[in-house]
Amino acid sequence: MTATLGNRVKLKKSQKALNKLFWRKIVPPLVALAIFLVLWQLLCLNPNFKLPGPIETFSETFDPFIIHPFFDNGESDKGLGWQILSSLGRVGLGFSLSAIAGITLGILIGVNPLVYNAVDPIFQVLRTVPPLAWLPISLAAFQQANPSAIFVIFITSIWPILINTTVGVQQIPQDYINVAKVLRLKGPKYFFKIVFPATVPYIFTGLRIGIGLSWLAIVAAEMLVGGVGIGSFIWDAYNTTTETNLSEIILALIYVGLVGLFLDRLVGFVASKVVADQK
Repeated sequence: MTATLGNRVKLKKSQKALNKLFWRKIVPPLVALAIFLVLWQLLCLNPNFKLPGPIETFSETFDPFIIHPFFDNGESDKGLGWQILSSLGRVGLGFSLSAIAGITLGILIGVNPLVYNAVDPIFQVLRTVPPLAWLPISLAAFQQANPSAIFVIFITSIWPILINTTVGVQQIPQDYINVAKVLRLKGPKYFFKIVFPATVPYIFTGLRIGIGLSWLAIVAAEMLVGGVGIGSFIWDAYNTTTETNLSEIILALIYVGLVGLFLDRLVGFVASKVVADQK
């Protein structure tokens, strides 16, 4: 009898939690989305507003871009699924390289004040250079579009990772450093016991900013380097602009936003697990 009552109480609590989640986290975004779509459709009723509305966009792109995202007609005539996967491949490689380099350099610079004072002005200048300004340099250096796009991602996303990691190392509490001296922690033990747990929140802040910048950079870079990729798809559709192509561009932008949201939430989820394990 007691066990039955306990199960009922737990069930009611879980139902309340689900209802709370539904009304606070699910309903408000859906309402906001509905309002946005209605306003968008109303704007398109104006004959001077040349963009297609949500209904027109959906009907014109449903086949094949929505129901067949992975069609392949050769060369760059591919579905949005392949275009996004190609862009994600470049982002994955460029971002991984920037994460490795940024975290490593950030730790080395953060533990040495002299090195930090020497390189900080240089980094502050380089990080303000717009991503696309690096593209001519990378094209001249690599002579190929794909490595050039990856380099643009790398040079764009490394700065928030490097700077946040450096700040994290510099913010290690003095008590932690004193404990390391008492326990004579050096090398890998000092890193895994003191440096990494203290700096991991800063590192993931940099990674989260970096992944967003990577996705922004690849879309812009692909517009110029061509080939297969979501940026190239948008640019090609614009260069052959028709009413149908405008719908394709809008759909591609929606996909870009959704993928960007997914990448941000993915890094945030990993960060929450790693940071929780360090506490």
